[in-house]
Amino acid sequence: MNKMTDNESLIPKHGGYRKLKSFQIAQLIYDITVRFCDRYIDKRSRTHDQMVQAARSGVQNIAEGSQASGTSKKMELKLTNVARASLEELRLDYEDFLRQRELEVLPPEHHVLMRFKRKRCATLKEVQTWIAEELDRQSTNRHQLARTEEIKLKGCQSVPVSESLSSSVLAANAALSLINLATYLLDRLLAAQAKAFESEGGFTERLYRTRSEKRSSRPDSSGQSPQTP
Repeated sequence: MNKMTDNESLIPKHGGYRKLKSFQIAQLIYDITVRFCDRYIDKRSRTHDQMVQAARSGVQNIAEGSQASGTSKKMELKLTNVARASLEELRLDYEDFLRQRELEVLPPEHHVLMRFKRKRCATLKEVQTWIAEELDRQSTNRHQLARTEEIKLKGCQSVPVSESLSSSVLAANAALSLINLATYLLDRLLAAQAKAFESEGGFTERLYRTRSEKRSSRPDSSGQSPQTP
């Protein structure tokens, strides 16, 4: 049986979820999803509520799992896994939105998403700024394409195809990119939590060790403390 160390607490430090990168990204996904659904999904539809609730669940369950870790590692694992599952559900909703409208799901290495990743957006406002920049870029490219069309017709130069991605497509793909990152981080977090539970046990195990050590340190009927062999 492992003994409680001198600096081991019955209820260890817990919480601190606001510092978790997975929580920060999940919170951004929630903010994007609320804005996205209000703009592009009928508020009377079940999809609107389901997407918002799935995004909220991703945030809330990371926080609740972090708080629960003080007394139940098992509950921490369960709630973190619920957060992971909620974000997976949300991923499918975004993919359905794009597929059903015959819109593009951009691959992770797409140059538009690579620019998004380099931005390292931390707030909804920063994501909105990125979308505006991409729309401006597309507008500029279309203008340049129109100016060089005459050259193309003369066969002097090939002109690149102008890309046209709407704000809804950009927002949905940004959300999908963030969901990919959040689920990756949550998978790592779940693995770390499972390892900690296996090696350290939970509250019940710590309580048992504490009680056992207190009983072993009590004086016997002769007034002598038990001797360790």
